[in-house]
Amino acid sequence: MVGATMKIPHPLPHLAAALALTTCFGAHAAELSAASAAQYAQANFREYFDLLALPNDAIVPADVRKNVEFLEASFQKRGFKTQQLANDGKPMLFAELPGADPKRKTVLFYMHLDGQPVIPAQWAQKSPWVPVLKRRAANGDWEEIDSAPLFSGPIDPEWRVFGRSSADDKAPIMMFLSAIDALKANGAAQGVNVKVVLDSEEEKGSPSIGKVMSANKDLLRADAIVIHDGPMHATNRPTLIFGNRGAAQAKLTVYGAKVALHSGHYGNYSPNPAQRLATLLASMKDEQGRVTVPGYYDHVKLGDAERKIMAAVPDDEGAMQRRLGIAKADKVGANYQEAMQYPSLNVRGMASAAVGDKVANIVPDTAVAELDLRTTPDSEAKYLGKLIEDHIRKQGYHLVSGAPTDDDRARYDKLASFSYQSEGADAAGTPIDSAVGQWAYQSMVDAFGMKPEPVRIRMMGGTVPTAEIVEALRVPFAIVPLVNADNNQHASNENMRMGNYLNGVRTIYSLVTRPF
Repeated sequence: MVGATMKIPHPLPHLAAALALTTCFGAHAAELSAASAAQYAQANFREYFDLLALPNDAIVPADVRKNVEFLEASFQKRGFKTQQLANDGKPMLFAELPGADPKRKTVLFYMHLDGQPVIPAQWAQKSPWVPVLKRRAANGDWEEIDSAPLFSGPIDPEWRVFGRSSADDKAPIMMFLSAIDALKANGAAQGVNVKVVLDSEEEKGSPSIGKVMSANKDLLRADAIVIHDGPMHATNRPTLIFGNRGAAQAKLTVYGAKVALHSGHYGNYSPNPAQRLATLLASMKDEQGRVTVPGYYDHVKLGDAERKIMAAVPDDEGAMQRRLGIAKADKVGANYQEAMQYPSLNVRGMASAAVGDKVANIVPDTAVAELDLRTTPDSEAKYLGKLIEDHIRKQGYHLVSGAPTDDDRARYDKLASFSYQSEGADAAGTPIDSAVGQWAYQSMVDAFGMKPEPVRIRMMGGTVPTAEIVEALRVPFAIVPLVNADNNQHASNENMRMGNYLNGVRTIYSLVTRPF
């Protein structure tokens, strides 16, 4: 593992402390109005489009460097001191506003400049690297429109910019720069000292983030970290998240005969590994979708206060199920938010012989399942993987490393191999009533008021490298997502809703101007 798993105390000590946040801080600079946010965002939309035109797959060092050089110039233009942090040809970028005051707390803002790879043919536009503006047509489809109105005139909050990394995660970077432009133009006082780090490999699991941060610990030293990654709540209400699940991968292979066999001659005689794999996987979950591997959920402890906060999240589960096209949800938790607090066991792919035009009348020789395990702060990959391994053995399987030998085949009826490893990002969590959580929450209230109240999520289901960052710097964190939940991140037709973009500028402005 890259970093140690961060623990969330259970149960939440005082719900009242988490709720009564508005009295915790003193005076604050005037909020940035919606009109002003639009003004400063609009002044930078061409820069945003230019940034989106740069391919940024983390496996291509030359493209990563072009993005770093572009953004380094952008931060320097705003008066930041910058430094490229060496990372095997794919540098990360550090930036700091000068004039740090020792009386102010220092906040390190984390975002990432890399993106997922693309398959251009799957995109409904000329190229994923040519950003376009679209609006919803009367039939519900997205139609491309002239982007000129985006650069001058009123901005429709329902407009969307389509392009790779338009939301994840180049939009928050540009929102941040627009907020700094507003800060300087307004002559507003900083509430915190500002540092920024832009990851160059987040979409690859941030394999180097711990090493880079440890090597630059003095440069990155801060009192708290704010992570601008991940989607907002589906309501687009200001959203504050206090943890994220981690990711691990596992591979399970069940072995049959040495070679694929003629099903006419050997069907009913030689055991079928595909059938055995299906039975084995079925033994790991019940009809309600709950993992039945003994001990899998044992480390998750949820208190009444935490359940109340999760129940208060305004999820429309009926609408969610209609959008997903499912009749009912798995019963892992009492609601969507509770379900995200538990580790998952997901079959993400299965293979045995062939189907379709290449199918043959055979008994396969092997069957393989690829799994992903979403870990939690209390249930790391090593713990979950060992439980699954023990479960496989209890189903009568002898586990081997690699292909079984002739001796293995002669001695054991059921043969399988199983391996697991972290995908580079562990789970992390911080108490909802932490000081950084209260500061971030109050910043949102300053910007948008209490009606509706900002949404607080105990732990999101997706994975960001929070644990690795926190492990290296040993400081508290909060996740403040800024992009629309339906942004199609990682997929074709990724998009950024303009209403979220403008509100993101206001959110960051409030964070930077409120004392911590």
